[in-house]
Amino acid sequence: MLDFSKSKIRRIKGIGAIITTFGVGELSAVNAIAGAYVELSPVFHIVGTPPRASQDARLLIHHTFADGEYGQFAKMHAHVTVAQTSLWDPRTSAQQIDTVLQQCLIHHRPVYIQIPVDLVAVNISSARLQTPLSSSAMDVNFSPEREAVLAKILERIYSAKRPVIIADGECRPFGIVSDVQALIDTTGWPTWTTNFGKGLFDETRSNFHGIYRGEFSDRSVKETIDRADLILFFGPHLSSSNTYGFTALPTSKVAIFIKSTQVELGSDIFRDVSASYVASGLLHHIDVNKIAKYDPYPLLPRDSQLPLSALADDSGLIYQDKLWRSIANILRPGDIVLGETGTAGYGVRDMPLPPHTRLFTPVTWLSIGFMLPAAQGAALAQREMIAESNYYGLKQGQARTILLIGDGSFQMTAQELATIIRHNLDVVIFLINNDGYTIERCIHGRKQEYNDISTWRHLHAPHLFGASKDTYTATCRTWSELHDVLINAQLGSGSGLRMVEVFMDREDAPTGPLLQYLETQKAKETLA
Repeated sequence: MLDFSKSKIRRIKGIGAIITTFGVGELSAVNAIAGAYVELSPVFHIVGTPPRASQDARLLIHHTFADGEYGQFAKMHAHVTVAQTSLWDPRTSAQQIDTVLQQCLIHHRPVYIQIPVDLVAVNISSARLQTPLSSSAMDVNFSPEREAVLAKILERIYSAKRPVIIADGECRPFGIVSDVQALIDTTGWPTWTTNFGKGLFDETRSNFHGIYRGEFSDRSVKETIDRADLILFFGPHLSSSNTYGFTALPTSKVAIFIKSTQVELGSDIFRDVSASYVASGLLHHIDVNKIAKYDPYPLLPRDSQLPLSALADDSGLIYQDKLWRSIANILRPGDIVLGETGTAGYGVRDMPLPPHTRLFTPVTWLSIGFMLPAAQGAALAQREMIAESNYYGLKQGQARTILLIGDGSFQMTAQELATIIRHNLDVVIFLINNDGYTIERCIHGRKQEYNDISTWRHLHAPHLFGASKDTYTATCRTWSELHDVLINAQLGSGSGLRMVEVFMDREDAPTGPLLQYLETQKAKETLA
């Protein structure tokens, strides 16, 4: 599962790298590479291939299809990477590497390179290392209309009476998070993010109102968005799962979509204008005296915690709608929170985040089991950045990686606990035991056996994989038990792996799409 851990490292530190063997190794990694492609995570995939002599002789060696063909796997990766190359000649290898690496930087997506084993130890010139990859080659602002585009956007801004902002997750690879945050602060306009964008922007700001959920939003939110005469939409990622079945898509009549290399303004598309040019241009040219101000500011909901004191004497069983905002009490600045595909991925969207707290949830690829190895990668990146004094001024032990994962997903990649334990990473795991694939029961097959899984003793897993006997583990079935866990000093201030198993009903889901799907199934069963 190294591939999934590298996926999370690159989303936190920048470009990641993964080295796999030819054939079996690279095809095991292709799932994670595909996810990185769709969710814009740059990664350098290096594949060690058989010696050039073996390839020339078309030998029928292991890890091949035993047909003498060595190019099939590269062809497969051509569909999930933006550039590919196969090194063969030492005279051109350095240039090939730079060319592929530059494509990774330009497109923020994975690239693929094959290196024959007999070429690995060959010395080549290091001269190219003295010249940084040309930033000018990555500048997409070639449009002669770019200044006019900026002027058109400013004109719309100054004429708007009910403007709002939606800041999506592609702001991260575009490098515009800081500028967009500054615009949110400067304008004071009501702002929402998306599933993909949550954790990128400061949720403590009074004009930040969480995730826009389309038809699943609070009525006041839906009315505000529907009445808006301008929506500045930065870094849109418009998949069905990021837009609540496309119900969170604003109309082009009022929205300005600021994408990686183009701006969509009404029916007009202006190409070769970068998001960074637009965001920084707006920030530097906007005249706050000319923009609309909300007075009074609308009454709009904001994500909030549930007080822990309310749980202390509650012997009732834990359920989804209160769980996530209760767990939010333990979050600290600098924490990295991961919510796995399933009810956890939906639930963490309700959690208010402290400053500098990153949150990662499933967005489009939705490969279950991803988040456990991803937690290992995130915790490692977090530790390295703290050691480099490059993590919000925090020291070791002041920030944690917190994983929320269901029992079904956990069983896909449970072996990655061994890596977390081996490296003594600071990871807190809340395992949601709802007796199988609740997300799938909600969507289809509520009573079908294919949504059942084996019953594991999950809290034995840390010791199975080598954790010390004093590793913190706990079980929660009631709110009072959860309360005692959340205030436990070892959970909050300890180090290494800590694991909590939370038991819930198999058909309990967070309010929103999953619950609606479940109720639709039940209604059909009644009619039948």
